[in-house]
Amino acid sequence: MKPLARITPATVDVLSVLIDAGEPCWGLLVIKSSGRPAGSVYPILERLEQSGWLTSSWEDDPDRVGPRRRYYELTAEGATAARATVTSFEAKRATSTRIATASLATASLATAQVVTA
Repeated sequence: MKPLARITPATVDVLSVLIDAGEPCWGLLVIKSSGRPAGSVYPILERLEQSGWLTSSWEDDPDRVGPRRRYYELTAEGATAARATVTSFEAKRATSTRIATASLATASLATAQVVTA
């Protein structure tokens, strides 16, 4: 399994859906569950598969009406790496939010002091 070259918020959203699913899920379900567009989700799924984080297989149900579904599932190593990646990304996001909130509070306080002076 190869490490991912870049981790974007969209990648984290796709990984979260795959982790939460706990079973193979098809591309459209990942799109709907993540809230991300197909133009983002399918390239991410392809990159994850090429890196060995997940596997995919085509649906084999001749009785199903409509196009075949391609199912995606995290590998054992991929699931472990996905959990670590999502946890790390969320921790960084929380830290960034706290810093931004503190900066806004400081700026608001400074502005209030200038206005009252």
